[in-house]
Amino acid sequence: MMRFYEILRIAFDALLRNKMRSLLTMLGIIIGVGAVIAMVAIGQGAQVSIEAQISSLGSNILIVFPGSMTRSGVMGGAGTGTTLTEEDQQAVKEQCPAVAYVSPQVRMGAQIVYGDNNWSTSVQGGTVDFFAIRDWRLDKGDFFSEQDVRAATKVCLIGQTIVQQLFQNTDPVGQTIRIRNIPIRIIGTLQSKGQNAMGQDQDDLIIVPYTTLQKRLMGQTRSFGFLASAVSKAQIPTAQQQITDLLRMRHKLGVSDDNDFTIRTQTEIADAQSATTQIMTTLLASIASVSLIVGGIGIMNIMLVSVTERTREIGIRMSIGARKRDILTQFLMEAIVMSLLGGIIGITLGVVGSSIISKIAGWPTFVTANSILLAVFFSMAVGVFFGFYPARKASSLHPIDALRYE
Repeated sequence: MMRFYEILRIAFDALLRNKMRSLLTMLGIIIGVGAVIAMVAIGQGAQVSIEAQISSLGSNILIVFPGSMTRSGVMGGAGTGTTLTEEDQQAVKEQCPAVAYVSPQVRMGAQIVYGDNNWSTSVQGGTVDFFAIRDWRLDKGDFFSEQDVRAATKVCLIGQTIVQQLFQNTDPVGQTIRIRNIPIRIIGTLQSKGQNAMGQDQDDLIIVPYTTLQKRLMGQTRSFGFLASAVSKAQIPTAQQQITDLLRMRHKLGVSDDNDFTIRTQTEIADAQSATTQIMTTLLASIASVSLIVGGIGIMNIMLVSVTERTREIGIRMSIGARKRDILTQFLMEAIVMSLLGGIIGITLGVVGSSIISKIAGWPTFVTANSILLAVFFSMAVGVFFGFYPARKASSLHPIDALRYE
């Protein structure tokens, strides 16, 4: 242990003899590590943000679309058909054990009016299960009931964007708004969710019983499919398979027939978004890592210069008993110390830099312990890799030749 401390002390002494040169040599490592930390922090921040946005879509959500409608030889795409019925939704709720909640997916755009104010928004219809599926929480008031759904009662809940745009300082609960000239009473407001993964404002909506939307506002009973929620995240694949098997049986589809519906899960949406973010994070980190390579080359260059400058010193050490292994260890330790110091400063720079980027650019950043440990490891690896050749060259010098060197 004492020998290790002695080697470490000599390494620091050698670096401090040429402070400016050592600092400039470490600069490549400092910039490289700082850039990697900052870039990974941006990528991780984006990942965390996307995960939060995906979670805000709902709890273990599955979205079931009807199939494509073809008219005059033109296919409208998934969701344009009418292959799903209310009976299908009820059957899924009753016969799929992995499914906890089911709600129709009915929506339309509308201009809403309150007093002298108006606002264009999205009106969505559902059952009482809709709030559990989408994980909507109350801010004020109450949810509508099963009785409201059966009776197509003219009641609604509104998001925080509607509250801000139409009511400002007025309590909206109990107030009446008009949608397509139909009076609708507000019975509750919803807590804010913010933007979703597609950048849409989730708080800019009105939720009504789906029967109210169909019968009183739309004048037709069309559904855009339905939403379902698995009993747990682990049961999402099972719920998807159970829904698929049940709907194929109910729609009398043969083994070779394609599904006349489409199911999208929360997991699929999250995986697609995460894959894109992961690619961007890897790309950014790879670009930043080039600085580490440049810094490593700088260390190797300076260590070669140091070997040349200290040739006589090496000869003297060997003549009084220093072994090749001792010389190799000494110069390798100097390279590692230089890269480690640069790495530590670079980590500090990266953490501070990512915080500044987050405040100035408004991008989410997230520095993980793993990224810091990885930066330390790579700093050491750079020191060992680029310091080995100069150290080996120093240890290979013949003592007499080294003593004669001018």
